[in-house]
Amino acid sequence: MNDTVLVLTLAAAIAAGTPLALAALGELITERAGILNLGVEGMMLLGAVTTFLVSSATGSPWTGLVVGSLAGAALASAHAFLSISLRANQIVSGLALVIFGTGLSTFLGRPVEGIPLPPAARLPGLDLPGLAELPLVGPVLFSQDVVVYATWVLAGLTAFYLFRTRPGLALRAVGESPATADVMGLRVTAIRYLHTILGGVLCGAAGAYLMLARVPAWSQAATTNGIGFIAIALVVFASWRPWRALLGAYLFGLALRANLALQAAGLTAIPAEFLAMTPYLLTILVLVGLSFSDLRRRAGAPEALGVAYAREER
Repeated sequence: MNDTVLVLTLAAAIAAGTPLALAALGELITERAGILNLGVEGMMLLGAVTTFLVSSATGSPWTGLVVGSLAGAALASAHAFLSISLRANQIVSGLALVIFGTGLSTFLGRPVEGIPLPPAARLPGLDLPGLAELPLVGPVLFSQDVVVYATWVLAGLTAFYLFRTRPGLALRAVGESPATADVMGLRVTAIRYLHTILGGVLCGAAGAYLMLARVPAWSQAATTNGIGFIAIALVVFASWRPWRALLGAYLFGLALRANLALQAAGLTAIPAEFLAMTPYLLTILVLVGLSFSDLRRRAGAPEALGVAYAREER
């Protein structure tokens, strides 16, 4: 593999991993509150289609990004109401979110299916002065766009918030033992609502980024392509830690782009179909592992993850 192919592959892996990182950080924040939201794929799709419609109409990628993020928050609010207020089964509620988000995005996007996003409405690249000229790492890390750089900052802020602030401590307490947190005077319901909706904002932003920087035209079948479920598995893979989620997202991004790179390098011994399914196979294995409670505890999962809390039953 020559240097040009290597650089292009690594740069593409960073770009491909960015929506995964955003969605994984959103899911991580939600799960730290003890709420399991499997509806990431639905939130990403709704965020993507609303971003396409708004950006096409306004010519502004930033307006589309904001509206797409709010669309993800709206779906997350529905999940919060069902799982927190009504204490519905969180797995069922999350999967219903996937079905609803997929159906609604298909309905909204049908008139614009296959229509490309205008160039003016797409995210522009941003080379960081002085850093973009560095050999190898320059074009890989510092010739991206604003959202890629913002994702790095967001991962750092999330880690600081979780492990270095009192609200972050309260969040982790609610995720570990909501009854104990309630006795300590913490508002369990409010904390769970807030962080579930905040997680939805990031998942919607992940779908918006796909539309603005990765996918040239709206297509319900090809926009997310199942990476919402990869993001859920990535949280487990990262042991519920933000920096690990970021690095894991780029590893998954590399796995998603490795197929084209190996073909360009002339490696044909491994079938292309096998390489294409590798990220999804890994996702299945991680989610199967999540179903074993002992393994989940050893991986660092919040103790009350997926468990509804009722104050009167404590």
